Amino acid sequence: MQDDSLVLGKTTRSDIIARLGPPYRESAVIKNEKQIKTASYTRTGEAGDDGIIPSRSEGFYFYDDKLVGYEYTSSWKGDSTDFDKSKVSQIKRGVSTRADVVQLLGPPGGRHIYPLVAKPDEDGVSYLYGQTRNSLFAPITFYQKQLLITFNKQGIVIDMQYAERGQR
Repeated sequence: MQDDSLVLGKTTRSDIIARLGPPYRESAVIKNEKQIKTASYTRTGEAGDDGIIPSRSEGFYFYDDKLVGYEYTSSWKGDSTDFDKSKVSQIKRGVSTRADVVQLLGPPGGRHIYPLVAKPDEDGVSYLYGQTRNSLFAPITFYQKQLLITFNKQGIVIDMQYAERGQR
């Protein structure tokens, strides 16, 4: 859900539920010594590649019932969030700007504010892609890649974390 109606620090859990219905899964995590409640939604659709089980997921993060982050991932044919991991090395801490990141990777699928980032004057974006592949001749495989980027109040990259899991 890449949507301007999601206002970090203002949109409430009730707003999300009124819009999307009851979440598929709810949980809680601790981040920066604060309890964050999560709500997850998943749908299926048309795959972008043969053998990929099409899915679209949205995750919402709440602190004191206010939205402090969201993430979106899709393996649907029309709106895949797959991003070019070879470009991640071009993002430089202390140099690259928010505009540089968007120019390089496109619009992010997620945004985060404190306490999902370390300090109240920082914010972050995320790029997330996951897929499940099924084949008649091989076991089901899972793959996920995630890039989290944190910016200072001037919009300069101050931290970056990239992780991959599974088999593509």
